[in-house]
Order: sequence, then C-alpha cells, then structure tokens
Amino acid sequence: MILAFVILYLAVSVGIGLYAATRVHNAKDFAVAGRSLPLPVVTATVFATWFGAEAVMGISATFAKEGLRGVVADPFGSSLCLILAGLFFAPRFYRLNLLTVGDYYRLRFDRRVEVLCTLCIVASYLGWVAAQFKVLGLVLNVVSDGVVSQKAGMVIGALIVLTYTTFGGMFSVAILDFVQITVIMGGLLYIVNAVSDLTGGAGAVIGHAAQAGKLEFFPAAGLQAWIPFVGAGVTMMLGSIPQQDVFQRITSAKDERTAVRGSLLGAGLYFCFCFVPMFLAYAALLVDPVKFGTLLEQDSQLVLPTLIVEHTPAFAQVLFFGAVLSAVMSCSSATLLAPSVILSENVIKGALSHMDEWALLRTMRVVLVCFAAVVLAIALSSDASIYKLVVNTYKVTLVAAFVPLCAGLFWKRATTGGALCAVLAGLTVWLALEIAGPADALWPPQLPGLLASAAAMAVGSLALPDRPLPRGGSQA
Repeated sequence: MILAFVILYLAVSVGIGLYAATRVHNAKDFAVAGRSLPLPVVTATVFATWFGAEAVMGISATFAKEGLRGVVADPFGSSLCLILAGLFFAPRFYRLNLLTVGDYYRLRFDRRVEVLCTLCIVASYLGWVAAQFKVLGLVLNVVSDGVVSQKAGMVIGALIVLTYTTFGGMFSVAILDFVQITVIMGGLLYIVNAVSDLTGGAGAVIGHAAQAGKLEFFPAAGLQAWIPFVGAGVTMMLGSIPQQDVFQRITSAKDERTAVRGSLLGAGLYFCFCFVPMFLAYAALLVDPVKFGTLLEQDSQLVLPTLIVEHTPAFAQVLFFGAVLSAVMSCSSATLLAPSVILSENVIKGALSHMDEWALLRTMRVVLVCFAAVVLAIALSSDASIYKLVVNTYKVTLVAAFVPLCAGLFWKRATTGGALCAVLAGLTVWLALEIAGPADALWPPQLPGLLASAAAMAVGSLALPDRPLPRGGSQA
C-alpha cells in the first residue's frame, strides 16, 4: 500500500507540475512566476523550499547525536537568514525588478563581479541538491523494501523532479509547494501523535532529552567551543542570503509587502516545524534504545524511517513518506531551478549576443537538465551525510558573494574594485585554509575568509574608486 501511494503521489505531482507549465510563456514566468504570487503561496514556497532533506533526515539525526548545539546552523541560522532577508533585503530587491540576484551584481558593480559571484552561487547548490537526491533514493529504497536500491532511487527521483521543473519552472515549484505544505504539516503532526503514544507522551521524550543534555544550546565558556559554534551559525545565516532561491521567492511575490511578509512567515513556519522530526528521531531512542542507539552510530539517517516502518501503522507510514516526499521534492525542484536560472541569465546570456526571450527560456531548460546530471553524479558518489552536504554548501557564498551584496546595498562608497578584491580575497583565504590548514584548527576556514572579504572590500573601495560615469551612463 505504501509503495502504491508513493507511485500515485509522484504521478499526481508530475501532473500538477505539467499543468502549471501551461502558464509559462517567457523567461520571467519561468524564473519568477511573472511576479504574481499571493501571500499564502509565497509563504508556502519559502517554507517548502527550505524544509527539505536536511530538515527531515539531516537535522533530526544530528540532533539525536549532538543535541541543539549541533543544529545551530540549521534551523537556527537558516531561520535567521530568512528573517534578515525579509526585513532588510526583500524591500530593496523587489523594487529593483530584477530577474536574478546576479543581475544586481552587474547593476551595482560590473560584468566581472556578476560572473564571479554567479559562479560561486551556482557552485553552492551542488551539495544542497545532492542531499535532496540522496533522500529521494533513501525513501524509494525503504518503501520498496529494498527492491529499488538507493542509487536507483536517486536516479528515479531525480528524473521525476526534473520533468515538472524543466517544463513549469517557478510556476510548477510554487503550485506544488502550496499543495505539498499541507501534506508535510498534516502528516508530521499526525506522526508526532502516533509516536508519542509509544513513549508515554511528549513530556517523557522532552524530559529525557533535557536530562541527557540535548536541549542545551549555548556551548561552555571558552573560545575553543564558541568560535566553531558561531562559525556554524554564521555560515548558514549570512551565506544563504545571496542565494538565488531566496531572491526568487522575494521577487515572485505580487507586491513588496507580500515579499516581506512571506519571507517572515515562511521563516517562522520553518523554524517551528524543524523541531517535529527532531522530536521523532529522539523518541526512537526511547522506543528501542538498543536498536536505535546502534543505528544512530552506524547510519543515523535511517533512524527516522526505520522507526516509522517498524513501529507505526500503515496509515501513519503513508502520511510520513508522503510528507518526506513532499519536503524533498519541493526543495529539489527549487534548488534545481535557482542555479539554472542564474547561470543562464548572468553567465551564458552575457557571453552570447542577441539572445531573445525564447532563446533564454530554452537555455534555462537545457542548463537545468545539465545541472541535474552533474548533481546526480555527485549524489551517487558522495558518502557525506545529508546535513553536512547542505551546511557545507554555504561556505563559498559566505566568503565570496555576501560582502559585495551587503556593501553594495548598504554602503554608498563600495566600488567595483572593492567588490573584486572582496571576492578574490575571501575565496583565496578560505580555500588556502581548507586545503592547507590543520584539520583541528580553532577557526573554521570560512570565518577568516569572511573577515578577509570584508577587509578587502573596505580597503579596495577606498583605494580604487569607481571612475565617474559619462552623462547619461549606467554602472551596468
């Protein structure tokens, strides 16, 4: 029954996505849904895009092993990212009426900054999308009782998501997100009730977690504990802001107020619901301490699906895997679309002259297919955990794209020379420390990279002022 439901659900999702494709008439429709989405849909797509593989499988497994302190990056850092984006970036971005965040780098600085930052942003999506594909493979493997291997499941899942995203773009993503958020929220809340009965109530689970020290958030006093803690939180909180998916959700709204409110409401929903899979994963340790304790050490990502399959009724299993598929598919489609759009608009279009709207739309679809193939290869070959795949992706945008974006928006004296210095200095310091730095270094490499980027922006802007523009000229 579970497998039949999964097949039906996937088929319906593809059908909805292909129906949404009938509303795509140009590149703007494909990239930002024609800037027409109402508040409920914007809120749903903000939440559903971020509530993906790492939220259901990654965060829950990490919490069960390390407690709240281990998930400072996500959901704490990521939720703060959406709040900051809504309060400080959404109004400015919406007024500019741009197609991608890469367009802003060209408008404020020049083509060189646009290309460099765009390539860094595109690279940051590799691990994120790979994590979604890994969970799709895991789910199809579990519900098929091993008939479909995890690698075969990754391929099947990737093809399904690729189908409706390639045709429908942001319209497909937004409409499916709105449908899937209902399945996610309803399914997970029902599962919490079912699992609580196995453990003696929610209070017993929370009390046990508190006694085990899992609810302690702040680290002990001392730089050795605090610097990695801050580094993990800052990486997600600030490194996620220059992401194209955040920009797309802001600029897809029907007006500026909707963009701001949708980002803030989506952040609140995301933060609250991330605690649901954390609760479920820790509850497993009370249901069968020996089995799930061993599984936590061997493959922590299997704790939650194993608990559901072995200790809940069939209806609960259908709801759980429906919620997981909803979360992962919505996140997969969004994170496939975002880098494909920005790479097409800000790198390929600029390199080719005379590209009209239809040619740009075709290019976006071709790039999306190629990007999916690359990410699928990474997912099939990577042994990294889902949580690590996601968290590590934001380092490159933190050290390269965040400072030029902030300086361009909030510092009038920021110049093109300063932006170039910031990108190159941030990348150089970060990569040098990642490659040659000691494995047990106190400072996470991305923090010195961020500081180097900020310092280079300040020094470079003061030392390399922009040339005066000709009358009637434009920085773009």
